[in-house]
Amino acid sequence: MIKALIVDDEPKARNVLNHYLVNFIQQELDIRQADSVGHALEILDKFIPDIIFLDIEMPGQNGFELLIARKSPTYDIIFTTAYNQYAIQAIRFSALDYLLKPVDPEELQTAINRHLEKNQHKSAEEKQQLYDNLVTNIGKTKVKDFRLAVPSNRGVYFFNLDEILRLEADKNYTCIHLLGKKPFLSSKTLKHFDEMLAEFNFLRTHKSHLVNPKYIKQLSHNNQFILLTDGSQIEISRRKKDIVHQFLNIK
Repeated sequence: MIKALIVDDEPKARNVLNHYLVNFIQQELDIRQADSVGHALEILDKFIPDIIFLDIEMPGQNGFELLIARKSPTYDIIFTTAYNQYAIQAIRFSALDYLLKPVDPEELQTAINRHLEKNQHKSAEEKQQLYDNLVTNIGKTKVKDFRLAVPSNRGVYFFNLDEILRLEADKNYTCIHLLGKKPFLSSKTLKHFDEMLAEFNFLRTHKSHLVNPKYIKQLSHNNQFILLTDGSQIEISRRKKDIVHQFLNIK
């Protein structure tokens, strides 16, 4: 059985999510509801959930303040939010899960499946690190200053965007190359990082390569490679040639 706590100030939103959990989710659930962060903290004194479905924008205390008030969580948090690009980026940069309102039952089941899968691999210490990183990120005034959290089979790596030199696809994984550090392998696809980093002008030169524009030095003489400041040569595919040339001309 999965124990779940729904935290949302809107009764309709709580009841709809409760209805989906009861009627559309494969797993058996024990569900509680709270209409505020304060109410949720009272419930957490007696009821220890496996998952908290946490609304972000609530009067009084927002959902993020639950993370600050409650340290060393044993539960997973799945944030529920209307579209808020800043909050979503803070969550994604911290490798945490969210659902957009109105919640879709199929996406809800997928999120619960991810929770069950993560619990087999993620320690309490790693969870705390990810939540701490989110608290740090939401304290920043600009998304570009967020610290990126990337779980791997060696633990969680944390770094700033300026530390990323390039990213390289390795089948369904991504090899991340950082300045002055050994590369490491993430279980996320290159497409995942391409979508996350698009607003920061990371350049997709090839289906297998994503480059931080800050470290582009020049084009090769034959225009088939981008040369980076660390001396690496990154292939430019035919399909990306015009985009790359346009980008470099704009620069």
